[in-house]
Amino acid sequence: MNYMNMKNLGLTENFIQESKKYTGLFIGRVSSQSKNLYKVITENGELIAEISGKYHYNVKETSEYPAVGDFVMIDRTNSAEGNGIIHHTLSRKSVFAREMAGTKEDIQIVATNIDTVFICMSLNEDYNLRRLERYLSIAWASRAVPVIVLTKSDLCNDIERMINEVSALAIGVEVVVTTNTSDTENPSLKKFLSSGKTAAFIGSSGVGKSTLINGLLNQNLLETNEIRNDDKGRHTTTRRELIMLPNLGVVIDTPGMRELGIISADLKKSFSDIDELAFDCQFNDCTHQHEPNCAVQKAVKDGVLPVERLESYWKLKKETKYQGLNSKMIEKEKINEMLSDMGGMKNFRDFRKSIKQRKK
Repeated sequence: MNYMNMKNLGLTENFIQESKKYTGLFIGRVSSQSKNLYKVITENGELIAEISGKYHYNVKETSEYPAVGDFVMIDRTNSAEGNGIIHHTLSRKSVFAREMAGTKEDIQIVATNIDTVFICMSLNEDYNLRRLERYLSIAWASRAVPVIVLTKSDLCNDIERMINEVSALAIGVEVVVTTNTSDTENPSLKKFLSSGKTAAFIGSSGVGKSTLINGLLNQNLLETNEIRNDDKGRHTTTRRELIMLPNLGVVIDTPGMRELGIISADLKKSFSDIDELAFDCQFNDCTHQHEPNCAVQKAVKDGVLPVERLESYWKLKKETKYQGLNSKMIEKEKINEMLSDMGGMKNFRDFRKSIKQRKK
């Protein structure tokens, strides 16, 4: 097979070697999904595909289905004889996933095989440091490198303060500032892109992800709606889509995500300042709450560490602790926490009372 075009799309030697286990099949990369149908890019172009009956039968969790960015093994490279059939998904080198609240399908794979995650946040009403901490924690855990993109700087009256706040919590992460217009080719973003690499644009609705991608393409390929200064404009991206950039690899555009439930998080990287302070705590297992001689609590009292950041750390750590547990297991964990805390029995009785009231 001629893999040259596919290598520009991110196909690596590791994927090629893994694909040799599947004789008679061809490598493709999933570029978009709509219900049970997928668009797959192969060496001979793009075609519509669906998964095989055997694949569907063997799936145990929704996260095992192909997702945008996946390299898959497919039975054809063009649509001359109908839809292609996907038989296997190759191993993922990185995965950006989130928990879906209020649905039976708890895990949603946002994108896979990403090298760089552009976390986009606008410098007006969308500006939210606690949400940014959440995005960073998940991005580091995905095994991709995060880059923060602050959009709509031309609509902001206090840019310097906001940039300083973001830089203070995004330790070790590059921060890029862009405007609200699409008539720029975004040279500040291009340095993170190259042939064979994949970048994903992540962020809330209306922050300007499609505008940024249009700038990289130097054309209005993606539709955007005019967005007011209060961020009430609606982002028109409704599904994840992989887009080829001339000589710059590929980017993945995603729908807006204001809520981002944690599946996996790397708090050591996203809260490396707290992790570093913890080395001076008296106890190795210090929770930074009630223990004596806690260096983290001292940093808060001294004004070195914002209390809001420590509270965010506690919240995300608790969510990470509960990941993978069902509702009964989470309830048991909460009971154990209450019983181990001061005044635990009173908290326990209040908790049981609230459970009974919800069941009425």
